[in-house]
Amino acid sequence: MHRRGFISLVGLGVVSACVPGTSKSDKKNTVKKSVSPETISRHIFPALPFAYNALEPYIDARTVEIHYDKHHRGYYNKFSAAIKGTALEKMPMYKIFANISAYSDTVKNYGGGYYNHMLYWENLSPDGGEPCARLLSNIVKNFNSLDNFKVEFSKAAKTLFGSGWAWLIMTGNNELKIVTSPNQDNPLMDFAEVKGVPLLTIDVWEHSYYLKYQNRRADYINNFWNIVNWNTVNERFLGAKKGTWKG
Repeated sequence: MHRRGFISLVGLGVVSACVPGTSKSDKKNTVKKSVSPETISRHIFPALPFAYNALEPYIDARTVEIHYDKHHRGYYNKFSAAIKGTALEKMPMYKIFANISAYSDTVKNYGGGYYNHMLYWENLSPDGGEPCARLLSNIVKNFNSLDNFKVEFSKAAKTLFGSGWAWLIMTGNNELKIVTSPNQDNPLMDFAEVKGVPLLTIDVWEHSYYLKYQNRRADYINNFWNIVNWNTVNERFLGAKKGTWKG
């Protein structure tokens, strides 16, 4: 499993829920114990979990380098400056977002940019396995099939006007839903129309794809499915079920 940095899950142990069944890669989809965001006393800028060129040919090395080391790091630096010397320095991101309307736009925008990108990098991989049996069962329940889920998620990402994100989330009643958010907003924020714990996300800001795809956002989204890290999505899903992954 890649370095999980700040967004690691806690205390899930080995996945007993993902037993051999509907997913042929279940044996690979195990979850290891790691650190809870609640135990982190400071926000960190996590290492990229793969080499710059690891996602080629679907996302080129130069795009990953600029996206991670310029855009993502820039959000982190400005967010860190905005919360310096405040109680937010030791508050988990999901708790910050739960009351984000009480804070400045700087905290919202740069905190969202910092956090959203962490989730994005962690749910990408050149070899990310497949949905485990339990996740696959829930996807089929909510979207009829994995292929149909991909179509609906892709449509949401392709039709989002301007910059933003598409998400697969688990709502408070344990339903899986596809939602979008503009700019650097996310479904953990208190004003989100549909709130939920993020399981999978795609960045559709132009800086995430323009060097390679120019205005062909749809091509970038279609290729996204070749590099989804389902192992990470499985972890988030199982953690959300247990209440140990809150975002």
